[in-house]
Amino acid sequence: MQISDFLQPENVFIDLPSSSKVQVLRRLSDAAGRQLGLDANVIFDALHARERLGSTGIGGGLAIPHARIRDLKQPFGMLARLAGDVAFDAIDDIPVNIVFVLLIPDDSTKAHLNVLACIARGLRSLGVLEAIRGAKDARHIFEALAEKPST
Repeated sequence: MQISDFLQPENVFIDLPSSSKVQVLRRLSDAAGRQLGLDANVIFDALHARERLGSTGIGGGLAIPHARIRDLKQPFGMLARLAGDVAFDAIDDIPVNIVFVLLIPDDSTKAHLNVLACIARGLRSLGVLEAIRGAKDARHIFEALAEKPST
């Protein structure tokens, strides 16, 4: 499995302005809703509910908010490099500046964990994170992540 199986270049955002975790989730939910033809409020509510269970800030300035979405046919990802650091209640208390949103079909079970693991492996590399943080445009961010073998 490759990250490019569920992340497309048009779903990569560079320097997304956001001042809070809720605003990040709202902006990305709105964009996902437009891309998928689904209700952005449903997406936001699912992501926000997941965050209330525990932060998806995994450390090192990275968060991977994820949720199951009814009527979604296949996994869908969005990557945003934020314009600034945002408090995300991450496990290391470091503010987040890279957010990868993952939406999974509601009836998906094992696939959810496989896709989440694929993202975590892809973003675990310091070289990839440095490339994302230093990229001049969204295309370079996509290439930095999608060209890394994730299997």
